[in-house]
Amino acid sequence: MLLRVLLLSIACFSPWFICSIFYRSPVRQAGVPLVTRIASLSYKATNEPFLQYKRGSAERQQLDSTMQSMLSQAPFEVPLCIGAEELTSSEAKKQVLPFDHGRTLANYYYATEQQIDQAIAVALKARHSWSRTSFDERAGIFLKAADIISGKRRCEILGSTILGQAKTIFQAEIDAAAELADFLRFNVQFASEALKYQPISTPDAQNRVVYRPNEGFWASIPPFNFTAIGGNLASAPALMGNVVLWKPSDTAVYSNYVVYRIFREAGLPPGVINFVPADGPTFGRVVTRHAQLAGVNFTGSTKTFRHILKEIANNLTNYRGYPRAIGECGGKNYHFVHPSADLEAAAVSTIRSAFEYSGQKCSACSRLYVPVSLWPKLRSLLLEHHRQLKVGSPLDVDTFTSAVIDRAAFDKISGYLNHAKSCPDIEVIAGGGTDDKTGYFIEPTILLTKNPLDKIMKDDIFGPIVCAYLYEDSKVDETLDLLDSTTDYALTGSVFAKDEAFIKKATDRLIDTAGNFYVNVQSTGSVVGQQPFGGARLSGTNDKAGGPQYTLRFTSPISIKTQQLPVASWKQAHML
Repeated sequence: MLLRVLLLSIACFSPWFICSIFYRSPVRQAGVPLVTRIASLSYKATNEPFLQYKRGSAERQQLDSTMQSMLSQAPFEVPLCIGAEELTSSEAKKQVLPFDHGRTLANYYYATEQQIDQAIAVALKARHSWSRTSFDERAGIFLKAADIISGKRRCEILGSTILGQAKTIFQAEIDAAAELADFLRFNVQFASEALKYQPISTPDAQNRVVYRPNEGFWASIPPFNFTAIGGNLASAPALMGNVVLWKPSDTAVYSNYVVYRIFREAGLPPGVINFVPADGPTFGRVVTRHAQLAGVNFTGSTKTFRHILKEIANNLTNYRGYPRAIGECGGKNYHFVHPSADLEAAAVSTIRSAFEYSGQKCSACSRLYVPVSLWPKLRSLLLEHHRQLKVGSPLDVDTFTSAVIDRAAFDKISGYLNHAKSCPDIEVIAGGGTDDKTGYFIEPTILLTKNPLDKIMKDDIFGPIVCAYLYEDSKVDETLDLLDSTTDYALTGSVFAKDEAFIKKATDRLIDTAGNFYVNVQSTGSVVGQQPFGGARLSGTNDKAGGPQYTLRFTSPISIKTQQLPVASWKQAHML
């Protein structure tokens, strides 16, 4: 009895343990990979709670200690991980601290074309065994990884994200700990629910569907801005039985390597996910020309995703099949303030959406539409909040946001600020300053434009800039049309209103302007299992990571019919 109570107590704290109890390994059938057949999975995911890291708390002390230890040990070595091999070369590249670019966090190494080909060969060799590993075993590995991330390695993964990607403690917590654990757990739940579907059988025949992995290998290419995306883009295909080449972003290479090591610690076999830092164009060229490319799982710029699609198209006759392409790209996200809006809510939400993590979220607000009558009050509120924002080191507890990610980002954003300062149609309301002496710092900036079609209102800047445009109170409908037609991005957007009739109308009128639409709250902050994320138009293929459809993109189902009764005649019914 005591043992039973102990086991149940452990189960309450370990999703991986629950999963291992309720899974039953399927029985092998000759000639049919086990892949993703499920017997009786009853695992239900819940969102990982955010820790607060308040001054003096145990988690804060542990995190501070971990980061100090990391700073004293840096630079870390990040090798290529191909199968069980760890490879380096004499030409190390450096990942620096964005807020202190004179300090190096990690040395890493680019894979050569030959090493990328080697990684593909190793992955394809691992595929035979991995694709025939039961879903419960694969799920158990990633659920165990989620427990490690949210438990004993939480501070390490936060520290690597804070130092390497200049995130504040809160931004690192909601990303590298909570969201990554959520992706791993909810992917298991959603996959298990989807894979339970089986077709109708008849007295004459038994019908079933086996959810195979895609044939070949997946290339996973994440961005710098979310450690969780790096882990998800690599693990989701692997969960479904695929093998993967994971090319991390240069500016997030260390945090991604920490995640990779956790996957291996959790029991992921060598060769299933191969960690392959590489020059972007070189990696893209090698994987897209390979005959056994199953798909590309990408998050990043629209320009890069279009290039990948062109490369796939150029090599189409060389492939064994038709590679899938999943893309989550940029956005030109909006906040639309209606005359009935709660202005305090609109102001706070705009500050958070536009300036948290220095606007380096795909979902960050960069367009603000405001009725003329409300602008004086909203402007006053925005300035009041803006004055309190501190930009600095993420190691400082009072910092609201830190540096942008690297020199290229700093120069790009600075170029848009220079345009704004020189344009007669644009007024700098707040911010606009830059400083790259120690880190790549850019002040959160509020602009006001008379031209709603200026490039500031159209381009994906990916920095801490929000530009307001004032519309006549009587021209709400015309401004909704303007909002829709200004840009071809369609990722996130939010409307602020108390008028229920307007909210209903706006939701309908703006239905194609966003893949994630919000009412009376900021355009950022989607949560796995609550707001599946993705956009359309130039913002991507809208495959909705964090939702129930996502994992099925990594399967290639086979329908199997077994005739139960012998076929008696070749004659058709009308001939009898």
